[in-house]
Amino acid sequence: MQLSERHHQYWRANLRITSVLLLIWFLVTFGIGFFARQLNFTFFGWPFSFWVAAQGALIVYVVIIWYYART
Repeated sequence: MQLSERHHQYWRANLRITSVLLLIWFLVTFGIGFFARQLNFTFFGWPFSFWVAAQGALIVYVVIIWYYART
């Protein structure tokens, strides 16, 4: 089956969006999590690195899912 030019444009855009969102996911999961260990102060009684890993990453993941489902 031959795909039309419109289908090629759609998949090109979809792959671009997916690539950018996966890059953001990677940076949040590994980049911020790795460097968060250097944040040595307490935030509401817990180490700030714990909050970055446990709360901030989840918020970013939900935003990524919301954005992908919206587009």
